[in-house]
Amino acid sequence: MLEEIASHAGTRGRGLGRIRALRERHWRVRSKAERVELTTLGMWHLSPWLLTVSWLLMPLIGGLRHRPVPLALGALLLLVGAGQCVAAGRLTRPALDRYLGRAPLPGRALWTPAALLGTALALIVALTALDGVDSWTARLAVGAVLMAFGQPYALLVPMAVYLRRAGALTVALVAALGLARPDDGAGVLGVALTVAFAVLLALGAGRSGAWTLSVLWEAERAREVEARLAVAEERLRFGRDLHDVLGRNLSVISLKSELAVQLARRGRPEAVEQMTEVQRIAQESQREVREVVRGYREADLTAELAGAKGVLGAAGIECAVRAEDAVLPVPVQSALAWVVREAATNVLRHGDARHCAVELVTGKDHVVLTVENDGAGEAAGNGGSGLAGLRERLAAVGGTLTAGPAGEDRFRLEARVPMDGVTA
Repeated sequence: MLEEIASHAGTRGRGLGRIRALRERHWRVRSKAERVELTTLGMWHLSPWLLTVSWLLMPLIGGLRHRPVPLALGALLLLVGAGQCVAAGRLTRPALDRYLGRAPLPGRALWTPAALLGTALALIVALTALDGVDSWTARLAVGAVLMAFGQPYALLVPMAVYLRRAGALTVALVAALGLARPDDGAGVLGVALTVAFAVLLALGAGRSGAWTLSVLWEAERAREVEARLAVAEERLRFGRDLHDVLGRNLSVISLKSELAVQLARRGRPEAVEQMTEVQRIAQESQREVREVVRGYREADLTAELAGAKGVLGAAGIECAVRAEDAVLPVPVQSALAWVVREAATNVLRHGDARHCAVELVTGKDHVVLTVENDGAGEAAGNGGSGLAGLRERLAAVGGTLTAGPAGEDRFRLEARVPMDGVTA
């Protein structure tokens, strides 16, 4: 029996561990903007419930008159307040998507929250008219129901429209409560102040969080555009080099081949000389193209280390580079330079790094290049085509590549090349 209980507990523990691991991975693969957005949405979902409990439920428990009609209206007000929280939760994500320009708001999305707000305010006015609740409790209840509606609503209309409509609602509500309890001028004034506070609090909580998210997403898009521009610039440079190499030679080949055709039609022996010259120029063009491609593939290690530090620094990632002086063979230098380039690209495109360290150490038997960064996402070490290509390049010079997690939220990439032919 004890063994069965222990086995069941162990199975349950492993299941909970897998669930926690899935949640951690789900969180870690998200970008900084996605994490901030999820946190903000969680706060927006939670705040109406907290205000309903602290500003509506708790005051009603102590401030509601113990008579049948006020008790019934108070219970109905609590149900409407809970419905407001549910409606606000359902409206929050569409309202944020509408504010960020991702998707339009569904046509009738505001109908239910507006109807619940009107019902809640009508119940508060009725309780006030029947003297079923004290003035302080009524004020807090007004603030609670307005916050539940105003927080998502602040994302859907311009600020001037929001304030104008809030002012009109304040005047109407103060007038209704003034008619319901004309002898309580101080209470009516307190309601006006409470409404103003709730309106501004909802506006600040909603608009400030949404504005922060819009700035973060704009920075995220700028980061992606910067990476694409870097790739496009490299392609343009390669295209310019090819154009400079081939443009003149192809023009000469075209002219000389046309001249050879004309000479051949006339039976002139010089046509053979012209075609021989065309052949020589074509072979020269092939050699020059191979040199361009070789120069593109054989990257300079020093330039790549400086470039990685500059690119990561421009992206807001602190990059520390430590490289020992060593004279490396050109193939080894090229392979390690490609490791630096691919590693910097992975740090930019995957994960959410804040710090990156690049170290080049020349030992007795090997030269070792290490790139380590924090903020590692799940995609950082997925063994994609980039790492596979690096392993092929290193294998050509007898080197190896290892990549994987190096502690909590850290990723480490290490390239090791034998010291054969390396002079320190």
